[in-house]
Amino acid sequence: MTGPGDPPEGTPKGAPGGGEDEYRSVVFDESFVRAARLQEFSADERLGEQHSPAVKPRHRWLLRAVGGSRQAILLVLLIVLAFGTAVYMGVRHPYKTPDALRVQPLRSSVVPLAPAGAVPGATPEDLFAHSPAKDFHVGAAGVNLPPVARTEHFSDSQIVSAMSLAKEYLVRSSVDPATLTGGSVRPVRLLLDTGQLDQFDRSMTHPDDNGRLAATGWLVRFDPRQIQLADRNVRVNGTISATESSPDALDVTADYTFVYAVRPTARALKTGPADHGVGKVTPGAASLFTVRREVHFRIGRDDLADDRLEVVQSNLQAGPLACSSKPADTLRPLLAGQHAGDDRPTSTDPYARGRANASLCGELAPSSQPDPIRPIR
Repeated sequence: MTGPGDPPEGTPKGAPGGGEDEYRSVVFDESFVRAARLQEFSADERLGEQHSPAVKPRHRWLLRAVGGSRQAILLVLLIVLAFGTAVYMGVRHPYKTPDALRVQPLRSSVVPLAPAGAVPGATPEDLFAHSPAKDFHVGAAGVNLPPVARTEHFSDSQIVSAMSLAKEYLVRSSVDPATLTGGSVRPVRLLLDTGQLDQFDRSMTHPDDNGRLAATGWLVRFDPRQIQLADRNVRVNGTISATESSPDALDVTADYTFVYAVRPTARALKTGPADHGVGKVTPGAASLFTVRREVHFRIGRDDLADDRLEVVQSNLQAGPLACSSKPADTLRPLLAGQHAGDDRPTSTDPYARGRANASLCGELAPSSQPDPIRPIR
């Protein structure tokens, strides 16, 4: 009989060891065969050009998740880098001009005009009828916009919008009764470029005649404890124009004269007006007070979109005032019956090292006062 591992025909003749040693390297034992894993290809795998691996690696889902996380992190980093680059280029844009980034502070001057004689007094109607302001328009109607033509970089509608902004500022700051009598300054403030708001606020709270912080450089207002309007209809006359200063900005120049009818408050009549004037106030009489404002505005494209403007320069001349009235905060007109006395314009020494504008004062021409009219009875 043959052994358990021999072929049925027995060991071939002539082969040492029955030929077993010849095939030992390619014959697997029973334990190896049982441990082997077999996998049959699916129909899709057999039809495809490439077969997927017969045995899938362990934890493939973990490797897939790790690879996805790396891609997500890379994508986030690219987004952050792109966003940072955009912000940097927005701040450091090579084509932005310095003028577009810098807001100019207001420079202002306020010059009192002292009368040569006593201030005339009468009713507001008589005063206006006998004054150079008799043909002036009332209020906003006196600020008329001229015909305009487009410039190289601004259309005619943009120029009209710029001058309309300047007109609104003039009306709010020189005609509005609330502004004139010490009311809220917020309507004026809302029209200013945000870069000038800090200077405006300091001018209102701590006014100074240093050429930068005069409240009366921004607006016209009277001391409400001493002065009241005898007629709310302010007479107005002047001109306004616009020119292109750069491809991104317009310069608007307004030169207007405002004439107010004023009288003392009841408090001022009791305690006496604190205006440095000489002479007794005529009871019940009004007087005229004239203000000439030359204001230069700068209005950029962003200002047009935001309905705001920059007040670059303001030159104000007003009278009748005493030279010592200190008009940086409020205006304190000389009233009917008063005169400046010895408080006249003084000589100026150009060699003195004091502030150049500290002693500025002019003389109010007699022709600017109303003609002789019948007195108040």
